[in-house]
Amino acid sequence: QVQLVESGGGLVQPGGSLRLSCAASGLTFSMYAMSWYRQAPGKERELVAPIPSGGGSTNIADSVKGRFTISKDNAKNTVYLQMNSLKPEDTAVYYCYARHVLDWGGPYWGQGTQVTVSS
Repeated sequence: QVQLVESGGGLVQPGGSLRLSCAASGLTFSMYAMSWYRQAPGKERELVAPIPSGGGSTNIADSVKGRFTISKDNAKNTVYLQMNSLKPEDTAVYYCYARHVLDWGGPYWGQGTQVTVSS
């Protein structure tokens, strides 16, 4: 059974930092491209940061470029989202997403973790 479990969300002041983690199980993690999405109240879910199956170069959303960094540790079956210089508009539920490189099964979503940026 595939599971994606996000953690690391919470309440942070503007300008602060958080690191989200998504621990994967039940799949061959190195064969999956991973992404972080977010959904704010009343808005559609949007792609924040994707990363290829082997890690490396990414295409961060313009709204978070220079502030957020995605990384993938295939040895730990975990993908991370480092979020710096957080703004109130970053408030959302953040979701982890996994897609097999050959589209074999899935894709899979995590349950989400709430990030609230407020003073």
